[in-house]
Amino acid sequence: PPPPPPPPGCPPPPPPPPPPPSFGQVPSPPLPPPPPSSNLSSPHGAVSAFANKRKTVKLFWKELNQPEGPFRSCKFGRGTVWASLDKVTVDTTKLEHLFESKAKELPTKKGGDAKKQGLIILDPKRSNAINIGLTVLPPVHIIKNAILNFDEYAINKEGIEKILSMVPTDEEKQKIQEAQLANPGVPLGTAEQFLLTLSSINGIKARLQLWAFKLDYEVMEKEIAEPLFDLKLGMEQLAKNKTFKSVLATLLAIGNFLNNTSAKGFELSYLEKVSEVKDTIQRQSLLYHTCNLVVEKFPDTTDVYSEIAAITRSAKVEFDQLAESLVQLEKKCKASWDHLKAIAKHETKPVLKNKMTEFLKDSTERIIILKVVHRRIINRFHTFLLYLGHPSSTARQIKITRFCKIISEFALEYRTTRERVLQQKQKRAAYRERNKTRGKMITETAKFSTAAGGTEISYTADLHDQQLQADEQHENMKNILTTPEPQTRRSRGNRSVGRISPPNLSTSKDGAASPADDATDEIMDRLVKSVTQNPNQRPSTPKERKRSRANRKSLRRTLKSGLTPDVVQALGLSKTSEVEV
Repeated sequence: PPPPPPPPGCPPPPPPPPPPPSFGQVPSPPLPPPPPSSNLSSPHGAVSAFANKRKTVKLFWKELNQPEGPFRSCKFGRGTVWASLDKVTVDTTKLEHLFESKAKELPTKKGGDAKKQGLIILDPKRSNAINIGLTVLPPVHIIKNAILNFDEYAINKEGIEKILSMVPTDEEKQKIQEAQLANPGVPLGTAEQFLLTLSSINGIKARLQLWAFKLDYEVMEKEIAEPLFDLKLGMEQLAKNKTFKSVLATLLAIGNFLNNTSAKGFELSYLEKVSEVKDTIQRQSLLYHTCNLVVEKFPDTTDVYSEIAAITRSAKVEFDQLAESLVQLEKKCKASWDHLKAIAKHETKPVLKNKMTEFLKDSTERIIILKVVHRRIINRFHTFLLYLGHPSSTARQIKITRFCKIISEFALEYRTTRERVLQQKQKRAAYRERNKTRGKMITETAKFSTAAGGTEISYTADLHDQQLQADEQHENMKNILTTPEPQTRRSRGNRSVGRISPPNLSTSKDGAASPADDATDEIMDRLVKSVTQNPNQRPSTPKERKRSRANRKSLRRTLKSGLTPDVVQALGLSKTSEVEV
C-alpha cells in the first residue's frame, strides 16, 4: 500500500530504497544525487542552504502550520495573510555575520568547563579538607617562599600546623605525578596542585616541624618557668606571713583546750574543716571564733589572702602536667636537631642555617637550666613541708596543687569571716555610743557643753546690745505719745500706717478741754511705762501669741467711755481722783 501523506508543513519523506536484485541479475549503478538548489524560496532549498551556515541568534517564535487544499475566501481576502505575502530575498551572508552567536566565547562558561576538566585524584574528604584549609592561607607561591625562608610574617603558628596536616604522603605524590603524565593537557585540581607544590620542597616536613618548634618555644618555656617562680615566691610569702602564724597559734590553743591535750602542732590539711566545725550555742563556726580572737589579741594582723597571691596562682597549675611538658620540650628540641641536619643537606643559604643552629644551641642551654630549676624548686617544696611539721614519710606524697589549694581557700574564707567580724565590732561600738546619750537632753551632752562654753561671752554682749536698743525704743515711743497733735479730724483714708491719731476732745459735752488733755497724757505715760519698765525680763525675740478679738478695745473707745475703777486702780491713778475719766 502507498505510504500515508506527510503532515502539512513538513518536508516529504525520502524515497524508499530500491528492491534487492534478483538472482543472476547485475545490479544497476546508483544514481548520482541531485545538485543543491540555490532557490531559497523553496522550503527544501532553504533547509539544504541553512545546513552549512554558522550558528546565529535564535528567534523564539511559534511557527504557524498552513493547511493544505483550497483556501477559504472571506471578506478580507482569499486564504491567510501569509499566503498573500510576496517572497523577499535577503543577504544571508550579512545576516550570518551580524547575528552570529557568541555564547561559546563567554568567560564564565569557559572557566566552568576548565574547572570541570581538572583532574581529581584525591579522596573527596581529603580534597575537601585541603580546599577548606586553603581559604585561611596565603596563595600557594607565597606559602612556598615562606617555608623556604622561615618567614613568620607570612605564615603564623596556626598556619604552619594546618600545613603540617596537609603534607602529602609518598603514595599521594606518586598518584598525582602519574595522573599528570597520563593527561598532560588537563590541569590538576586545586588540592592536587597544592600538594604537588608542597612535595616540590625538599624536606618539607622537617622544615615545618623545625619552624613550628622555633615559634612555639618561647610560649612553652614561659608556661613552665612562671608556675615554678610562683611556687618559689608563694613559699616565701607564706613563711614570712605573721597573720598566718597568729591564726595557726590561735587554732592550736583552741584545739588543745577542746581536746584536753598539749599538741605541738597539726597537719595543715585540717584547715579545710575549720569552717565546718560549729559551737553548740550560737552555731558559729570555729573559724569565726578563731578570727574573733585573732582580731582581739593581734589587732595589727591582715586578711592573709591578699598577701599570698602567688599561692593562689599556684593552686591553678597542674605540676604533674608541668613536669610532662618539660620532658616534651626536651624531646622536641632533640628532634629539631635532627630536622636541621636533614635540611642542611638541601639548604643553599648558609645564613639561614647558621641562624637556626644558634637558636637550637640557645634553646638546649635554656632547657638544661630549666630542668635544674624545676628539680631544685620541687626539693625546696618538700623542705617547706618539713618546716610546716609534715613528717618526711608523707612529705613527698603531698601534691603541690592540692596543698596550695587548701591554703588559698582557707585564706579566702578567713578574709570573708574577718570582714564580718570587723563589721560587727563597728556596729557594737556605735550602739554603745548611742546608749551613753539615751534619755538625755542635747544640752546635757558633752558636745553641747563644750559648744555652749565657747559662746557664753558672745551671748552676754548680745544681751547688753538688746537692752540698749529697748531703752532707745522706749524713749522714742514716749516722745511720740506725748507729742501734741493738731485738733483736726482726719478721714480714715488719710491716716498713716503705724500712727495713732490723738483723740478729738472737742466732742466733750462740758467743753473742759485742758483737764481732759492732762489726764490723757498721764494715762499714756503710765501705759508706756507699764509696757517698757522691765525690758530685760522679756526674751530678745518673743513669740507672738494669738489673742482673742472678742474683748479687744481701742484706745479711742476707752477714752470716750471712761475707765472702770479696777482699771484705774491697776494703772495707779487713784491719787488723781479729781480728774474725771
